[in-house]
Amino acid sequence: MNKEWSELNKTMQLQIKKKETFSLGINTLLILRKILLKQIFEMRDVLNNDEFCAIPFINTNDYHNKTITYSFYHIFRIEDIVVNTLIKKREQIFFADDYKARMKTPIITTGNELKKQEIAKFSSQLDIDELYSYITDMNSSTTQLLQSLTYQDLKMKITAADKENLLLTNVVSNNENAIWLINYWCKKNLQGLIQMPLSRHWIMHIEASLRIKNKIIKR
Repeated sequence: MNKEWSELNKTMQLQIKKKETFSLGINTLLILRKILLKQIFEMRDVLNNDEFCAIPFINTNDYHNKTITYSFYHIFRIEDIVVNTLIKKREQIFFADDYKARMKTPIITTGNELKKQEIAKFSSQLDIDELYSYITDMNSSTTQLLQSLTYQDLKMKITAADKENLLLTNVVSNNENAIWLINYWCKKNLQGLIQMPLSRHWIMHIEASLRIKNKIIKR
């Protein structure tokens, strides 16, 4: 893991645990996310659409066995579900701003159910410019949430009603590679959701995307 990103993530986790350093922790998280978002936008400057859809590590068993397009969609689709359905308890930006049509995505889910050539086909169908609009809108939504939080909010738990509401949206596939996400999220409090997916999840997939980018550029 990138040392700078790892250290910021560790610092943030320690800071938000204490009331007196909670605000510092949120600021650290926002700094980390700003650094990571910069990586996302720099990739748009150096790669073309075909490269965004390439899978140079298709036969490996790690996060980089996907496309950059898929990875970015996946990060922000999950964040939309967690932030807006589970935490804010409001309509997801994906639906409110008609991003299914705008991105031309054939799915409304997180994409966990897709594998190999399914990922390649999905990626080739996506409008990357609109994907970047979704990224921008979702990052703004999450930033607003983080800036509004208090230390007391960290203990907020996901209720049975929240879980039922999530199930009704059909945004998590019933596939075994995806369905586990529902219980995973719903067992966490807000502090746990900040740690995953609002911070570490970004690091994992952006590092994988940089590995893909570097492989493509070497070609």
